[in-house]
Amino acid sequence: MYLDVQDLRNFYYRSALGRAAQKVIRDQLVSMWPGAKGQTVAGFGFVAPLLRPYLAEARRVIALMPGPQGVMPWPPALPNVAVLCEESLWPLGTGIVDRLVVMHGLEVSDHPGALLDECWRVLGPGGRAVFIVPNRAGLWSRSDRTPFGHGRPYTPGQLEGQLKQHGFAVERSLSTLYQPPSDRRIWRRLAALLETGGRHLPVFKAGGVVFVEVSKQVFAPTRGHPVRARPRLVILPPAAQPVARGTEGAS
Repeated sequence: MYLDVQDLRNFYYRSALGRAAQKVIRDQLVSMWPGAKGQTVAGFGFVAPLLRPYLAEARRVIALMPGPQGVMPWPPALPNVAVLCEESLWPLGTGIVDRLVVMHGLEVSDHPGALLDECWRVLGPGGRAVFIVPNRAGLWSRSDRTPFGHGRPYTPGQLEGQLKQHGFAVERSLSTLYQPPSDRRIWRRLAALLETGGRHLPVFKAGGVVFVEVSKQVFAPTRGHPVRARPRLVILPPAAQPVARGTEGAS
């Protein structure tokens, strides 16, 4: 079940915890994709907080927001790029997207298979997509005070397996958001330290969210075995007309 767009906006833009989560996830995405010059970048779910770094150089940026969630104008004070759409029927042509980000979309979808098929359709050959979902082993999926406490959490292996079933090639996976989902001042002060430690210490490997980057590989069809020509059909001449007995040699 999708969360309401107002609740998502309030979390990411109006709460200290949400702004901290936004920064960690956005910084991780930018480290994976440092640039998108001349490319079409799209996001599905509630991805607006992550797309701002690409507004200046991308050829086009599109924030797709599902109908059950609702839509908000974005970005503020700039031409709107947010679009309301059905989760499995996007107003985009086939193969036009170079980079795709999905967050707060897959884990809350009632039809995840159809959603992944639509992601595959709009992504161009060689294009890349990142799916960001709650980590089943992390703390954030256990707290319903944040958007990551709703829907179906995944382990990295579960998400990778589902993406492979829909034709994506997995490039890499990682976890992030190691700070606890708490507004307490002490945790806010230790947030940067926990994020650094989580990236380097195995004991902290269970981050709050899972990132899986995939690509769309389309292979040219290979030549089949040569087809041998069938032998020509020989039509026999018509048989001689039958002759009644006792008439042979009759004049």
